[in-house]
Amino acid sequence: MRTFVNGLVFMLPAVGVLALPPGPAVAGTPQPARESSLPGSFTWSSSGPLISPKPDAGHPILSVKDPTVFRYRDRWHVYFTTADSAGRWSLGHTSFAQWSEAASAPQTFLDANPNIGNRYAAAPQVFYFAPQQTWYMVYQTGPPSYSTSKDPSDPLSWSAPRNFFGSEPTVVTENKGDGAWLDFWAICDRMDCYLFFSDGNGHQYRSRTTLAEFPSGFRDTAIVLSEPNRFDLFEAGNVYRLGDGGYLMLAEALATGSDWRRYFRAWTADSLGGAWKPLADTEANPFARSSNVVFEAGQPAWTRDFSHGEMIRAGVDQTLTIDPCRFQFLYQGMDPAAGGDYYRLPWRLALLTQTDSTC
Repeated sequence: MRTFVNGLVFMLPAVGVLALPPGPAVAGTPQPARESSLPGSFTWSSSGPLISPKPDAGHPILSVKDPTVFRYRDRWHVYFTTADSAGRWSLGHTSFAQWSEAASAPQTFLDANPNIGNRYAAAPQVFYFAPQQTWYMVYQTGPPSYSTSKDPSDPLSWSAPRNFFGSEPTVVTENKGDGAWLDFWAICDRMDCYLFFSDGNGHQYRSRTTLAEFPSGFRDTAIVLSEPNRFDLFEAGNVYRLGDGGYLMLAEALATGSDWRRYFRAWTADSLGGAWKPLADTEANPFARSSNVVFEAGQPAWTRDFSHGEMIRAGVDQTLTIDPCRFQFLYQGMDPAAGGDYYRLPWRLALLTQTDSTC
């Protein structure tokens, strides 16, 4: 976790799919892969805040952030991180049939799940692992953890967290500096599964296991991207399979050359185990930043930060396939006038829609 002091960011110690599931129909059926090429620059339209905190007597939450989103049983489901007025971090869930219903949808807090309880938990990612016909939620409890469920629409159904690693990989310990491994992201191809993550110190990592061994056996942890300025490759990395078979990686940075606001950079690769090539990876040519986002008619420019989020997927499974002809990104933003301790920042969730598709 982090705190902002006079515009600077400091680390705080942690507290504390194309195959679909059998049974009930899963909406968001994947579309056939189609050939396309990504633009070299991007433009977006943003909604206003769609999901905001709904505090109650036991949950004085100030923000909702770090969303994961998927379509299941004709509803959108969003899991997210919550931060409350006491500096506690936990998880929440909401669901709705249409985005127009998101603001009024009830929220459930996962500390009500006895398997998770009142522990530190943050940055969820949810997907269906088709080989086991099981849903996984990957998140951080300090180290990378996961829970499983047969019904992700029920936030009380998740199992107790288990760790992916017995200990922190040596390459992380040697390179994280004052940072910490965080924002874990799983994705699989036909043979292997990969876990990507950040360290808040200018490095993006990748670990590998086989599809048959998942969720065990992660090894070969290596740095796949690095920057001398830690804020240029900071956190919130996520990776997707494009409909044309390539891969897209996003990572969050801070605009140290200008306003210190959060934005996203992007790279592509031919395979999950391959090298990552710049796509839109600078302040001048970002993937998503205040400079290439306009707001929908009638919506004020309610945020200048475009921070930790997830792309809308074409399906739900472990391949994390997205339609390269229709990029949408559920992200966290906040009032530009907000400041102070990180846990007090008023993050809300909103939706970006790409406006310059080349398809």
